[in-house]
Parts: sequence; structure tokens; C-alpha cells
Amino acid sequence: MSVRQAVDAVTADISDHHTTVDGTGLFTAMRHINLLCHLAARMAADVEYQLSSNIADLPPAETLGASAGHLGRAIAHYTQALAPLITLTTTAQDTLQQKLDSLDHHSHLRIHLDDADRALAAARTALEVPRPPAATSAPAPAPLHTPAARRRA
Repeated sequence: MSVRQAVDAVTADISDHHTTVDGTGLFTAMRHINLLCHLAARMAADVEYQLSSNIADLPPAETLGASAGHLGRAIAHYTQALAPLITLTTTAQDTLQQKLDSLDHHSHLRIHLDDADRALAAARTALEVPRPPAATSAPAPAPLHTPAARRRA
């Protein structure tokens, strides 16, 4: 699977499994963090692998590095979303005041999840940068042989 396909697969999985404000949503958020961490680790390994030798199947190291940076932002936003998500899933919502207090947590949760989605989209966009054409190794021109002048002794 190419890096672009891996980003697309993680994006599709995150889109298919929304983070809800309950125990299932908390599990889903942790699963998303896990997927993003694995993807970022793979990209970092691909960068290291490419820097050791020029591999034609991988995007350039600079592109992978930029995309991995966006994945890091997505991971950070999902991690920051855990605080309001935990508060919302563990605090009773019985009274009007508790419900009003939870609005701020819902707002913070939505902000972080939306920012994580944007960072993941930026990671995908970074991979779409056109790759420079592969250097073709043209055969070296044959050296011109000129007849050597013979010396007469």
C-alpha cells in the first residue's frame, strides 16, 4: 500500500467512525489516535529509508516530512479532544446547569475534531505535490577516438 493509499484508508476509517460523546466515542477517539500514530511512524520510517538511498516508489523525503508534520497536528488535536470527551462521558448531565456547563466542552471537542480533520486533509494534500521526474540515466556518449599521431624515431 502506498503512503497516499494509507492516508486515504485512515481518512476513510475516521470518516466512517465518528467520535460520539459516550464510552464508544472515547474508544473511537483512542482508536483514531492509534491509527494516526501508526501512519506517522510509517511516514517517518519511509523518510529515513529514502534518505539512506533514493527509492523511486516513495514520495520525496521533503514531501513525506511535511505530510508527517500534518499527521502530528492531527494526533495533537485528537489528544486534546480527549479532555472534553472524558469530561462529557463521565459527568452527569441531569440538571440544566450541568447541561449548560457541557456546552463549552462540546464546543472544544468539536473544534479539536474539526482541526484534526483539517490536518489530516493537509497531510493528504502534501502528498499530492507533483514529484520531480525521475532522473533517467542516459548512456554516456562514446568518447571520440582520434587517431594518435605516430612519432617517427
